[in-house]
Amino acid sequence: MIPLAALEDVIDASGTAPPIEAMLPAGVRPRQLAVRTLLLGMLLAAADGRPAHLTRVHQALTALPEDQQRRLGVLADWKDGPHLLTYRQAEYTFGLVASALGKDEPDGLPSPALQAACDDLLEASVPGEFKGASTSLAVDWTDLPSFSRPPPRGTSDCADPEASWGHRKDNLLRTQDELFFGYYFSAAIMAREEGGPPVPELARRATASSCRHDPVRVLAPVLTAMPGQGTPLGDALADSGYSHRDAAAWAIPLRAAGAQLVVDLHPRDRGPKGTHEGAIIANGSLYCPQAPRTLLQLGPLAPGATREQAADWERTTAEAARYKLGRLTSDDADGYHRAQCPAVTGKARCPLRPASMTLDRDRPEILTPPDDPQPCCTRQAITVPAGVAAKTRQKHDYPSAAWRRSYARRTAAERGFATAKDPAGNDITRGWCRLMGLAPLMLFTTTLLAVRNQRIIAAWDARQEDNARRAAQGLPPKTRKRRRKTLTMLATGPP
Repeated sequence: MIPLAALEDVIDASGTAPPIEAMLPAGVRPRQLAVRTLLLGMLLAAADGRPAHLTRVHQALTALPEDQQRRLGVLADWKDGPHLLTYRQAEYTFGLVASALGKDEPDGLPSPALQAACDDLLEASVPGEFKGASTSLAVDWTDLPSFSRPPPRGTSDCADPEASWGHRKDNLLRTQDELFFGYYFSAAIMAREEGGPPVPELARRATASSCRHDPVRVLAPVLTAMPGQGTPLGDALADSGYSHRDAAAWAIPLRAAGAQLVVDLHPRDRGPKGTHEGAIIANGSLYCPQAPRTLLQLGPLAPGATREQAADWERTTAEAARYKLGRLTSDDADGYHRAQCPAVTGKARCPLRPASMTLDRDRPEILTPPDDPQPCCTRQAITVPAGVAAKTRQKHDYPSAAWRRSYARRTAAERGFATAKDPAGNDITRGWCRLMGLAPLMLFTTTLLAVRNQRIIAAWDARQEDNARRAAQGLPPKTRKRRRKTLTMLATGPP
């Protein structure tokens, strides 16, 4: 159970309650339920594993001890005596908050006030000692069904006009996606730095939008605003659903904000895709014009590959890196950099570069140089504009071993959604929240992620204490048990 004081600290540190309170209209008499207490009730309901119903929020507040109820205004002294908060009062205050944070003309996108309130709540749920633990973020989106029934075929009228039809993946043995009616929910989960120690996988940002809108274009401005809010961007880990968008939707804004992309490329974006100054553009990098095409058409390692297959694959990707143009400078303010021929950088032997022919013969050699050399073969270095491979350029060569190890951190996003969709706790399937509209759903889902962060921190602290205790006893850290038993384990096991 998360302590009440910890949830109150999150609300106070976020500073969201006073601005929202100032946005609400003044009534004839003061409201008994303050915005701060309402947010606390939403956090308490999520912490108890209750669904996002206002009745559960009311129950969570009225179940507090009497002294806490009086302090929070749940139990107030009226002229007729003590008055306990009613459900109608909770419903009224939440309606005012949802209207204030919503748009006058809802369009399926969060208002700036709603997005700012959710950002502040999530950031406040991250303790100060972990805010700078890592700048890497694993991003993904999932389905957030609406409680409303979809409109009848051929019509557009329903109880939730902001919701729309969307596609989601399921675990069924079929290739096509499944349709659902509701919203796309996107989140950015903190992942460990490349080669760094483990960190608690805390949710740093989240947003929601109607399925009529592209979730990639909705999440991008939320992430690019983080440096201005005091949170620098590091590695951005995403699957091909993000990298497949045009460069202006994802790659360029994130790169301009200081992020380094580590993404999986869509099959249509892999392999040679044009040239620049004679160099072949492939998988986000520039390669020698005489590079073998088989090396430029490499794809990622298959998930079920054996150790021998993985070793062969790594040797092949390392061979492809020998034909890659070497970066001479880092990106300037406009995104331009200089690159050199691999023979100049000492990675290959080429007759067009006489000095390279003195290198050891363990390097690849260009046996048939072009009769009409391109600028990349004749100049000392070429300038690579920001628009070259803007969509596919990333931190590591794709699909090298370094990229594979770095991209493996993206599973933090999958684990983040797994905790939000756990049937044993807060399961954000249809019926979890019965309120209509984007603002109520996004508020409740953000409080759920804030509570999830508190649970992750508590588990992290307990694990660190256990490791420290075992270290004091001279024992190694406790490892997780292997749950899956293979046929080999069963065959070699005890009778």
